[in-house]
Amino acid sequence: MDAFYYTFLSLRGIQAGKEYYVSMCPLKLIPRIFLYNEAELNPELRAQRTLNRARIPDIASYMVENTKSYTFSALTASIDGDITFEPLENQGINRNVGHLKIPMGAQFLINDGQHRRAAIEEALTKRPDLGDETISVVFFIDTGLKRSQQMFADLNKHAVRPTKSLGILYDYRDPMSELARMLTIAVPVFNGLTEMEKTTISNRSTKLFTLSTIYQATQALLRKKKAADISDDEKQKAIDFWIEVTKMIPDWQHAKERKVDTASLRRDYIHAHGLALHAIGIVGSDLLELHPNDDWKNRLTKLLFIDWSRANAPLWEGRALIGGRVSKAYNNLVLTVNVLKKILELPLSKEEDRIETLWGKGYSL
Repeated sequence: MDAFYYTFLSLRGIQAGKEYYVSMCPLKLIPRIFLYNEAELNPELRAQRTLNRARIPDIASYMVENTKSYTFSALTASIDGDITFEPLENQGINRNVGHLKIPMGAQFLINDGQHRRAAIEEALTKRPDLGDETISVVFFIDTGLKRSQQMFADLNKHAVRPTKSLGILYDYRDPMSELARMLTIAVPVFNGLTEMEKTTISNRSTKLFTLSTIYQATQALLRKKKAADISDDEKQKAIDFWIEVTKMIPDWQHAKERKVDTASLRRDYIHAHGLALHAIGIVGSDLLELHPNDDWKNRLTKLLFIDWSRANAPLWEGRALIGGRVSKAYNNLVLTVNVLKKILELPLSKEEDRIETLWGKGYSL
């Protein structure tokens, strides 16, 4: 096979004193040249993590469902073989532009992008017409397992996933993300008090809510799965509900009017934490279902009489609080929901009743 070559028009670069090459590769060629067969090897003998096949369908669906707007970053691969780079010119601007010739018998190792590679293969079974599109590939020369393992570590060492809030802010495909952004404008208290980028709020921040919590709470309110369509009526329902809720928690309005600082609210009150907003969204879902029209608004007024103070340990400790600190754990969320449901005279679900019973008997949850 070394008598036959893959030839790529490439750019040549230098990193750490070593040559590397950037090429455009047709998608239909990706599954053929990048073979993944390291799964049976022990980790110390591999240069990659094992493939998580549960991730592949989602990535492939993203590609197939967004053929006019999908975006893939470059694959990074090492070549174990005698490659040849033939520049277009020996000097001048084109000396680093040329043809990269790789023997067909060479071995390729993906240092970064194995899940994209597998998703491309699956997507092509559904949309073969995508095969003529291209993805950029950064080729390095393979100098052995140790170097490849170090490349994997280096490529992933400083990789940081964007925060949930930032992902929601920039996601224009997910209808719930669009609604969450809309709520930060349409609900007066959310407007100006929402942290749009971070998922947590620092002690010195002037914000009271996070975009990710508004998303999560509204998703619970409307009982929607990610990427599910949202009707105009549902959007208006969410806006109306959250506007009404903000009327029932005067401290939020005081924060909006700068009559109280948000740091003090977070220090002293449960309602200044995402746990409370999420719990209200869950409760609101049942409230709107069981008491439609305007009857839900009348019941919601009972929120005015809740003592949200952390100092109200008999009510909140073991539910929203663990040792005086707000807990976002699932059981604590449910136990907080149960408090609100009892106050609003709403029935508990079987799961909520189960957790309430266990908590009442003193079991550790």
